Amino acid sequence: MSMAVDLPFRSAAILGAGLMGRLLAVTLVQAGCRVELFEAGGPEAEGAAARVAAAMLAPLAESAVAPASVVRMGHYALDRWPTLIASLAAPAFFQREGTLVLWHRQDASEAARLARVLARTGEVVPELPAMKSLDAAGIAALEPSLGQRFAQGLLLPDEGQLDNRALLAALLATLQASSQVRLHWHAPRTTDDFTPGEPGQPERVIDCRGLGARPQWNALRGVRGEVIRVHAPEVTLQRPTRLVHPRYPLYIAPKPDNVFVIGATEIESDDMSPASVRSTLELLSAAYSVHSGFAEARIVEIATQCRPTLPDNLPAVRQPRPGVIQVNGLYRHGFMIAPAILDVVMELLATGHSALASRFDMAPSLEPTTP
Repeated sequence: MSMAVDLPFRSAAILGAGLMGRLLAVTLVQAGCRVELFEAGGPEAEGAAARVAAAMLAPLAESAVAPASVVRMGHYALDRWPTLIASLAAPAFFQREGTLVLWHRQDASEAARLARVLARTGEVVPELPAMKSLDAAGIAALEPSLGQRFAQGLLLPDEGQLDNRALLAALLATLQASSQVRLHWHAPRTTDDFTPGEPGQPERVIDCRGLGARPQWNALRGVRGEVIRVHAPEVTLQRPTRLVHPRYPLYIAPKPDNVFVIGATEIESDDMSPASVRSTLELLSAAYSVHSGFAEARIVEIATQCRPTLPDNLPAVRQPRPGVIQVNGLYRHGFMIAPAILDVVMELLATGHSALASRFDMAPSLEPTTP
């Protein structure tokens, strides 16, 4: 599942069974380590930010709001995901059909601004495939149901997506099938509960609790996101589609079985209350403006969650004390960058250094730090 590593330890405790916690648990087990996984919630990851996500793997598209370092992580991860998924005990949907960017005529100036940003990203990160401009015929060739509705668009080739909930379930099934793992549900733990290396204690503790780690990492904040899952048999989209809009750029991510994840809103708040009527109406209206088949869709779920975010909106790895590593701050890019962060952490655990980290402009702190 990961790069071949020779670990200098044979036991680890992982705190948090969200995306990073599960990925690291599986990878450590496959490297020959005994793992105990502690999670405040249950096996369905109901409290994890990863459960409420579109799981788009779109580094060029995300460069509208993300720096080059995150774009490089996302590009690296696109090639890693198939290998990671192939090693799991259950399947998970994954595709790389690109991202389609569309806009209505009145938003052409905003689309032109976005295209300039993406072009600059291509100059800074030249390994990315170049975006392609599309006319109505080009759009229709990719998405026949949209060709009459939009006159212009962009294709961001080779970008991808996966089914977040199927992946979380596949990671869980892999852990459940291993005799080297003990799973502790509804069992919250903090780093203060462990003394790594002492008799009867794990040799390493890895904290992947997201916002749950805020008492030990007080710079963390929550950034609220809202998504709507709908079942729309009358809508056919082959790839994630983004709608340019000056106020609420929208994404529509098609999942298996005619399910679509629609999202846009991002609010600087750790408010976990249900979505507002206003944001729900805006999301659904924008989706309908992309494809009229959404009018007859059935709303399966309207979900909110807060993404764990650090002040610079970048992921971080640090060591608050010997034997304890904290991984956090994946923000809105969790699925897009998780394999890159996974491999950085595995390098650090194996040798204390990471060549990948410098490639991603990360400077993991392996000296004791203050919160």
